[in-house]
Amino acid sequence: MSTHTLPIQNTDPARSGFFLAVAAYFLWGFLPLYMKAVAHIPTVEVVAHRALWSVPIAGLAVLWMGRLPSVRLALTTPRVFAMALLTAAIISVNWGIYVWAIAADRTVEAALGYYINPLFSVFLAAVLLGEKLTKAQIVAIGLAAAAVAVLTWERGGLPWVSVALAVSWGFYAMFKRALPIGANEGFFLEVLIISVPAAAYLAWLTIGGQSHFLDGPAHLNAWLLAASGLATACPLLLYANGAKLLKLSTIGMMQYIAPSIIFLLAVFWFREPFSGTTFIAFLLIWCALVVFTWSAFFRSRKAG
Repeated sequence: MSTHTLPIQNTDPARSGFFLAVAAYFLWGFLPLYMKAVAHIPTVEVVAHRALWSVPIAGLAVLWMGRLPSVRLALTTPRVFAMALLTAAIISVNWGIYVWAIAADRTVEAALGYYINPLFSVFLAAVLLGEKLTKAQIVAIGLAAAAVAVLTWERGGLPWVSVALAVSWGFYAMFKRALPIGANEGFFLEVLIISVPAAAYLAWLTIGGQSHFLDGPAHLNAWLLAASGLATACPLLLYANGAKLLKLSTIGMMQYIAPSIIFLLAVFWFREPFSGTTFIAFLLIWCALVVFTWSAFFRSRKAG
C-alpha cells in the first residue's frame, strides 16, 4: 500500500485517478446546492463548522494511510507549521468569500472566479517565480483581463468576488506546494489549525445564545452543518489522491468541470441575472481557456 495515496485495487492507476478526480470535480460543481441550503446561517458560522467537521474525516484518512508521523513532525517544525498557518488562513478567506457569494446570489461571479483561477496561477508563477510565459499563455491572460474589464465597466466596479476567489485560491495553491508534506496530511493540518479558533467562536456563539446549530425543525441545521465536513473534506481528499495518479495535462483539462457546473446551476437553477455583457465576458474567458488548454495539451504531447 502506498503511504501517500488511498489504496487502489484497480490495476490501472490512470483510470483510478481519472474517476477520483472526476468525482471530486463533480462534488465541487454541485457544492452550491449545499451552500444554498445553509444560506440562512451566517457565513463565519458556516466556515467554522466546515473546518471543525472536516477534522475527523481528514484525520481518519491520514490515520488510514499511516501518515500521522508526518503531521506530528509538521506540528513541531516551526517553518512547516508557519507555512501551514498561512495556507490555513488563505483557505479560510477563500471559503468565506465562496459561502457568502452563494448566499448572496452571486454564484455566476463565483463560477467566473474559478474559471480565471488557472490563468491567474500561471500569471503568479511568472511574476513571483520567474517562470517564462508562452505566447499562448500571454494571449489567454490578456483575454481574461479583458473579461474582468468588461464586467468592471458593466457593473461600475471590480467584480471582486471573482477576483478574490481566483487570487486567494492561486496563492493558496502556490504556498501549498511549499509544504513538505503530502496533500492529505496538509489538509488535515490546515483544518486542525482552523478548528481551534473555529471551536472557540462556536462556543462563544453558544454561550451567547446566538448559535444556529440546533435551530430548525428536527434540528435540521445540526444535520446540515455536520454534513459540511463531508461536503468539504471528501472532494479535497478525492482530488488529492486522484491528481497523484494523473498527468498534469489531464488534470489541467478536467479542472473546468466544476466551474462549468457552477455556472449552469447559477443561470438555469438559481436563475441569477445573466446579461449580454456578462455573456461577452464569459465568452472571452472561454476563449482564453481554449487557447490556454490547447497550448498546454500540445506542449504535453510534444514533450511526450
